[in-house]
Amino acid sequence: MPPVDSTIQRLRDLPRSELSEEIESIVLEKFRAVLLMDESEELPIDVSYFDLGLTSLRLTEIRQSLEQLLDLSINVNVLFNEPTVAHLVDHLTQEIQDA
Repeated sequence: MPPVDSTIQRLRDLPRSELSEEIESIVLEKFRAVLLMDESEELPIDVSYFDLGLTSLRLTEIRQSLEQLLDLSINVNVLFNEPTVAHLVDHLTQEIQDA
């Protein structure tokens, strides 16, 4: 795994559309791992992750992992107010662009 500094810098240098795709890929990888899904399994991005079987504890694990990887602080409200992968990806994309 590349160092956090190089990962975040690489992401910041991407155009928004590519950044969003990269963030989505990273987020889906984390969610699939926690939900014990195979990478080929479809994970709907517009369905509440609680409806997919995710627990608050597992969501906290994902949040901490993403914070470390992306060198960001993720507000818990973002995760619970609109609990979909699509919303989280949009939020993280905006946070990285604004950083």
